[in-house]
Amino acid sequence: MELGLIITIFLIGFIGSYISGMLGIGGSIIKYPLLLYIPSMVGFTAFTAHEVSGISAVQVFFATIGGVWAYRKGGYLNKSLILYMGISILIGSFVGGFGSRLMSEGGINIVYGILALIATVMMFIPKKGIDDQALDKVEFNRWLAASLALIVGVGAGIVGAAGAFLLVPIMLVVLKIPTRMTIASSLAITLISSIGATVGKVTTGQVEYFPAAIMVVASLIAAPLGAIAGKKVNTKVLQMILALLILGTTIKVWSDIF
Repeated sequence: MELGLIITIFLIGFIGSYISGMLGIGGSIIKYPLLLYIPSMVGFTAFTAHEVSGISAVQVFFATIGGVWAYRKGGYLNKSLILYMGISILIGSFVGGFGSRLMSEGGINIVYGILALIATVMMFIPKKGIDDQALDKVEFNRWLAASLALIVGVGAGIVGAAGAFLLVPIMLVVLKIPTRMTIASSLAITLISSIGATVGKVTTGQVEYFPAAIMVVASLIAAPLGAIAGKKVNTKVLQMILALLILGTTIKVWSDIF
């Protein structure tokens, strides 16, 4: 592999993982399109959608480990929320990751576009008062959380994502979880989810290991740095950054599909 391509992959992994740690997402919403388009734009052989989804699945696992470690103190991790949504999304992501081998590359991109579109709509719904709750007093509908996580897991497993870019809007808008608790708990749920997606991709031979290893190194460095930054940024700013990020990706994915 050429040095220029190695550097390109590392930078994509670093940028995506920094934002991942800051916003509580696995980072595939950023790294999937970047890996799909940037290498060919700078003169290297393009990765296929299957290769990108496999690399993303492995990378997300390590990015979320770094993020969760940075949020382990301060009461941000809601264990009940992580348990109910984590188990459900693990099951769904394994099914989606294993079944994705039966889909065309165009089908994988369409699934990704649909998930991103839903997430975009939800991020622009007003979220008044959610950050007024005390972290130790937060309550939510456990079975609704589990059901939604299962659905997200199937779709996310197909594209090699862990689904956090859709989990975060669901936790904010539907379950009414405070922003910083959403970010921290989402990283933990995404870590669990990525196990299912990664196993599904690895067992079906969809992972390019050397590019994935480069992304992993970048993730372990950048994700904790992003999480530290996320603790200091205003919650409204964090919500807006994520909303605009998802919107931009949605527009790009759908413009390429059509």
